[in-house]
Amino acid sequence: MSQSDPGAPDHAGRQSWIQGLTSDERFRPKDVLGPAALLDAGLPLAVFTLVYTAAGRNLSLSLWVALGAGVLLAAVRLLRKEPLQNVVAGFLGVGLAAFMANRTGNAEDVFLPGLLINIGYGLAYLVSIVVRWPLLGVFVGLATGQGTVWRKDPALLRAYTLASLLWVGMFAVRLAVQLPLYLAGEEQIGWLAGARLVMSWPLFLLVAYLSWLIIRPAYRAHQERAAAAAAPPAKPGPVDG
Repeated sequence: MSQSDPGAPDHAGRQSWIQGLTSDERFRPKDVLGPAALLDAGLPLAVFTLVYTAAGRNLSLSLWVALGAGVLLAAVRLLRKEPLQNVVAGFLGVGLAAFMANRTGNAEDVFLPGLLINIGYGLAYLVSIVVRWPLLGVFVGLATGQGTVWRKDPALLRAYTLASLLWVGMFAVRLAVQLPLYLAGEEQIGWLAGARLVMSWPLFLLVAYLSWLIIRPAYRAHQERAAAAAAPPAKPGPVDG
């Protein structure tokens, strides 16, 4: 139910795809995709959908079971000694979805927070591109300690802009598929749950990999130029007399 921050390292210290830009290693999906991420991608919603269908569309029962799945995920995070904010954020995501569905009485509203998050992220990335502060540049600058110096490099700015457009496209594709299913009501709730699961981490990994391919050459070239500029000038050798 929770949304992961693209590029953030996990509790075990594994590098994110953004931090991998500074290393000589290739992009590895396992570095950004762990068991907790797979569970977050759809366990509570999958459990909710199965119980809702099997229990004759009993909304209250389905919500309580989904919350139980959220508690289980929180316990797993605590046992794995993940940061407390990850535990709280994950459980709050489940709780918010359950609250909205219970409030409206519509089972499909359990998916509404995820749709709203995609709208928010999509708009944020789009606006950042329009104002020439692409969010991926901001994220990489924070993750690598580069700051905002990347904005002075036209090639790197273009790379961050193009990669950020990919993320806008990802959020737009999710909405294009899932929003009509949500608006169709509870009759399409099974398809909606499946679409959300398929379009969560698998699509995220694809976009992360393509972003890595776009940004890495420009980033490395920028680093090489910066290193060359910071290198002390060579001392003149002895003059043959």
